[in-house]
Amino acid sequence: MTKVYNFSAGPSMLPQAVLKQAQAEMLDWQGSGMSVMEMSHRGAEFMSIAKTLHDDLRELMAVPDNYQILFLQGGATAQFSFIPANILGDKHKACYINTGAWSEKAIKGAKSYCDVVVSATSEANNFTSIPERSTWNIDEQAAYLHYTPNETIHGVEFQDIPDVGDLPLVADMSSNILSRHIDVSKFGLIYAGTQKNMGPAGAAVVIVRDDLIGKAQKSLPDIFNYEKQAKQESMLNTPATYTWYLVGLVLQWLKAQGGVAAIEQINQRKAKSLYAAIDQSALYSNPVAVADRSRMNVPFILSDDTLDKAFLSTAKEQGFLALKGHRSVGGMRASIYNAMPESGVEALIQFMAEFERTH
Repeated sequence: MTKVYNFSAGPSMLPQAVLKQAQAEMLDWQGSGMSVMEMSHRGAEFMSIAKTLHDDLRELMAVPDNYQILFLQGGATAQFSFIPANILGDKHKACYINTGAWSEKAIKGAKSYCDVVVSATSEANNFTSIPERSTWNIDEQAAYLHYTPNETIHGVEFQDIPDVGDLPLVADMSSNILSRHIDVSKFGLIYAGTQKNMGPAGAAVVIVRDDLIGKAQKSLPDIFNYEKQAKQESMLNTPATYTWYLVGLVLQWLKAQGGVAAIEQINQRKAKSLYAAIDQSALYSNPVAVADRSRMNVPFILSDDTLDKAFLSTAKEQGFLALKGHRSVGGMRASIYNAMPESGVEALIQFMAEFERTH
């Protein structure tokens, strides 16, 4: 098999050990005679997979007992609307911090359900930094404050959890969940699509504090109601069973690496090495404020954009895939999620240096 490094922003690469285990179990899961794809979601075999999945995520993230863990369909994008529909209660406003494309999408989704207060935005500087906390205008009458800890497209990341007083803090962690330690108890709700750091596409995890459920709008279909899904252990309808299984394998792999604390150290090293290579280069540059740079998604541009096509084609020839930046910002982007080994980042750095030397 040809050796490649997949720097896709999502769906992203999976740990090779996970793919090999899934391959080995494809036709017969642990002597059951069935593929996981064929199992009844109510059968004992799949119920054991589901229990391990939930238990492992609770352990890895140290999720307190007064939080529900839900695995829902529709990805994180569906939650842009379902979060306000579930937790507004009798309030009519919600605060949002706008730090990039995914924040903007969350704001758009919420506007169908409530009055959105944009408490801060970095749009004026093309989302290359995070607004200073002292500039945030927080409405204390809002139901919650929403932010995106890591912006996949623009490559900015909060390095700390913001203090927003008594307002429930809601976070879209699609692109940095399980990549660094977080204190779950500081959040009212955390959500994430599975296709970046957790597994393949097909589901979203929602971690929600007990006091925030039971407030859903009556018009909200049961399938999107957090309280009703929690009572049915996310099986109000047939779940995305194979996605759950693969996410479970990724969580087991992460535990084998030493958990979140261990992977965070690896992620710090990967990002530090790649940013150092970019900063020391005359050809490459990163537009993001140094203090706000993402560990997961590293955008960079070439000083001579006429070399972009040559860079991408040569990279592909040498096994470095999906380095083209998002169409809305251009340039390049290397997504270095948990599954990207340090060897992949080092190989990319060497390729970039050689390309610069020859061009």
